[in-house]
Amino acid sequence: MKKYITICLMLAAAFSAQANTNTNTINPEINPFYKYDYEDCDFCGCGSTGGGMGYGTVGNENFIGLRYIYQRYQSRDGIFNNSPWVEENFNTLQIWGKIPVTEKLSITAIAPYHFHNRNFIDGSSQNINGLGDMSILAFYTLITPVPDGLYENQITKYKHSLEIGGGVKVPTGEYKRSNNEGSVNPSFQVGTGSFDYIVAANYSVGYENWGLGLMTNYTFKTENKKDYHFGDQFTYGINLSKVYNTLKINKIIPFVGLAGEVYSENENYGLPVAGTEGNVLFGRLGAEFSLKKLSAGVNLMLPVSQDLNDGKVEAKYRLGLHFNYVL
Repeated sequence: MKKYITICLMLAAAFSAQANTNTNTINPEINPFYKYDYEDCDFCGCGSTGGGMGYGTVGNENFIGLRYIYQRYQSRDGIFNNSPWVEENFNTLQIWGKIPVTEKLSITAIAPYHFHNRNFIDGSSQNINGLGDMSILAFYTLITPVPDGLYENQITKYKHSLEIGGGVKVPTGEYKRSNNEGSVNPSFQVGTGSFDYIVAANYSVGYENWGLGLMTNYTFKTENKKDYHFGDQFTYGINLSKVYNTLKINKIIPFVGLAGEVYSENENYGLPVAGTEGNVLFGRLGAEFSLKKLSAGVNLMLPVSQDLNDGKVEAKYRLGLHFNYVL
């Protein structure tokens, strides 16, 4: 995990793009500095905000809205390599928002509701639902992209931005030990039952209407009241996108990228739980659409490589949909 912490200090994420203009002044509705934020998420997205789909939108507006995240997994119903697979479906509905406090400081909050199910080989199934763990983070911008040049008649094609942040995940979701039974996946939960602490850094650079973002965050997890401790999590990613402006739709922003997650070993009553560490790398593909005060987006994540729970858990895909009102 130490090597990932080192990488964490070097990477950043967000996304930026600068559209072309032939005038001496800049219209912020046409030519914003976009960036992309990535969300930390407990393994399989069950105990946190859900799915690693991001704390913000690609357009990076201030907003309030709704987001739905679906995740598909399968895990071994037993400890042996020939144990049957269990199908697991994780559904999360979120109320989320990004609220500006000052010009450089913003607050992001997410309140998730989970409804998960898994189907066993004998035809039986298990369903859980309830309020998940709420998250709140503050981000401060250290480097702000200047307007196009030092003077009004200058146009700067390159722009960059750097922000750092931190926050807490509150155990508003219930953790049940009994939900861990019947599968090697310990994250079949609506909450972790623990206070977890998050640090993050995002860096983005834009050229004309193209943007490239690098991101990283690290979640320090604590032991819950049931003496279970989910392992720390490191998240990183890179995103590339382009802004298109049309007459009927203000902005269309397609994007592609990679996103990875690394999980440390869990602990039970202070003892390591073998086979609970892992890592996964996803490819990302999606788009966001904005029309006046409304925006919508779709985000698909497919695994490129993975080694979760010694191969006894497999991620299939993640799908995210959101609909927001821009403040």
